[in-house]
Amino acid sequence: MEKKPVGKITHYFPKIGVAVLVLSGDLKKGDKIAVEGKSEPFEQIVSSMQIDRKEIPSAKAGQAVGMKTEKPVKEGDVVYVVIA
Repeated sequence: MEKKPVGKITHYFPKIGVAVLVLSGDLKKGDKIAVEGKSEPFEQIVSSMQIDRKEIPSAKAGQAVGMKTEKPVKEGDVVYVVIA
C-alpha cells in the first residue's frame, strides 16, 4: 500500500466534524485517504468536499476545501491519498 501526501489540516470544526484541508495535490470524492499526525491515525473514503459551502466532485493543489471526517483531526495533521 502506497501513500502520497495530498494536503495538511489547517482547522477543525468539532461540532460538525469538518476539517479545512489545504491541498498540495489533487483530491476527488471516492479517494481513500489516511490522516496522520497529532491525532489518532485513521483511513476513510472522501464522501463530502466543499468550497464556500458548495459541494464539489474534485479539487486541485493550492485549493482549501472543507471535508467531513469520520474522526476528530488536529491542525497540522497530514492527509495522504492511499494508492492500492
